[in-house]
Amino acid sequence: MEPFTTLTSKYMPLPYNDVDTDQIIPASYLKVTNKDGLAEGLFSRWRYQSDGSPDPEFALNKSDHAGARILLAGDNFGCGSSREHAPWALMGYGFRAVISTSFADIFRNNALKNGLLPVAVDAQTYRQLLSLVEEEPETAVTINLAAQTLTLPDGRAVSFPIDAFSKTCMLQGVDQLGYLLKQSDKVLAYEKAAGK
Repeated sequence: MEPFTTLTSKYMPLPYNDVDTDQIIPASYLKVTNKDGLAEGLFSRWRYQSDGSPDPEFALNKSDHAGARILLAGDNFGCGSSREHAPWALMGYGFRAVISTSFADIFRNNALKNGLLPVAVDAQTYRQLLSLVEEEPETAVTINLAAQTLTLPDGRAVSFPIDAFSKTCMLQGVDQLGYLLKQSDKVLAYEKAAGK
């Protein structure tokens, strides 16, 4: 997993509330046991027209948002089933963070375990971000994980919550197992001291 320290990027708006994991990555893409090809299925029901061609009106298909590494999502993002494929698809496409006013608990936990940072902001900040990107699609923000801040173009820094363990893992670029493996010397020393 790639460490997450500071990210400055433009962001893509998807201002729909209650986007569930089946809308993020439909069940037809869940046959894989690895992450290959999931980016193609990201938001596929909205992203493609009935003939399979890209819908030019959908945000993911607009050239203004190409290269965005941050998704600005509506409230209660990632609700529904517990599929881990949802953060896999988002990261496969190139997103490293999602900003919203709230996240479904299971999605948030799956995202953190896979290196996708969920950034929860207040409603006023969300409206400001949405207004800025609608006026200027190239608007960029900076996320500093160590400081737990999202900095807007006007310089205002907004704090966001994250538990200490997930923060440590993301800063180090390790998952839960990787974190435990990094502690192996301490475990061996403890076992030796305990006479095991």
